[in-house]
Amino acid sequence: MVSAPGNRRPGYSRRAQYGTFFGYLIALGGAGIGAALLFVTTNDTAAFAGLRAVAADGVAPVSQAAAAGRTESQSLLAVIGGYFTRGSRVAQLEKEVAEGRVKLAEQAALKEENARLRATLGLTQGDLKPVAVARLLGSTSSSTRRFATLGAGARQGVQPGMVVRSPLGVVGRVLEVGSSSSKVLLITDNESSIPVRRAEDGVQAYATGRGDGTLQIKLAVSGLNPFKKGDAIVTSGSGGLFRPGEAVAVVVSLTVDGAIARPLSDPGMTEFVVVEPVYDEVLSAEANKLQAGI
Repeated sequence: MVSAPGNRRPGYSRRAQYGTFFGYLIALGGAGIGAALLFVTTNDTAAFAGLRAVAADGVAPVSQAAAAGRTESQSLLAVIGGYFTRGSRVAQLEKEVAEGRVKLAEQAALKEENARLRATLGLTQGDLKPVAVARLLGSTSSSTRRFATLGAGARQGVQPGMVVRSPLGVVGRVLEVGSSSSKVLLITDNESSIPVRRAEDGVQAYATGRGDGTLQIKLAVSGLNPFKKGDAIVTSGSGGLFRPGEAVAVVVSLTVDGAIARPLSDPGMTEFVVVEPVYDEVLSAEANKLQAGI
């Protein structure tokens, strides 16, 4: 079977010839129209603004649908990613909260320490110049004997018998002295006895340590017990060791011949103290100055 030769030309078919001819005409016309439009838009950019707007309005629903799809897909991915990363983020937040609490606690402790230092500084600005300002390094809070270790000694001018007190009141007196530390006999020790008086009316008494953190207040003169709960006890100045008017304790209960009092200055809660000279020696020095002046 012999195949027909390919028809390379329209031949004598008028339909084919007209089709080819009109195809060329349409192509040439489209090219001309395109060139005309290009020329017009080059010289006037707003010439077809209306047509562009109509075209944009026509495709706007399709664009909105595509944008909504992208947003939903991104939200879904974010939810899935958040689900898998939630644990680490919660742990990080808990860590930051814990660090913030630590910083707040440190700031509160620093504020409290500054307040204690200011109170101690106030003691050094009185009429009686202290020998030293030092830190209480430790105290015996569970033993029957009540001592404390002071972070100052002979190098700082500390001597046996000197008075140790805090901003709240009398702590004790120096018992033994080393080169850079000292041993303090606390007022709650059963070997400690301080001449005191009631701040309200000057009723004379003695404050003796009981070895359990409290003081036994005994009247200097026997008679009707005048003490009552809440009475403030201060030093009387008798004996010349403690200067008069220093806070000591407050009455918490009554006995037949006196009262039980709790010291205002707790060595376990006291950090900084001042060491004062023996009051009788201060008076003697002032008397000598007056005599020298005369």
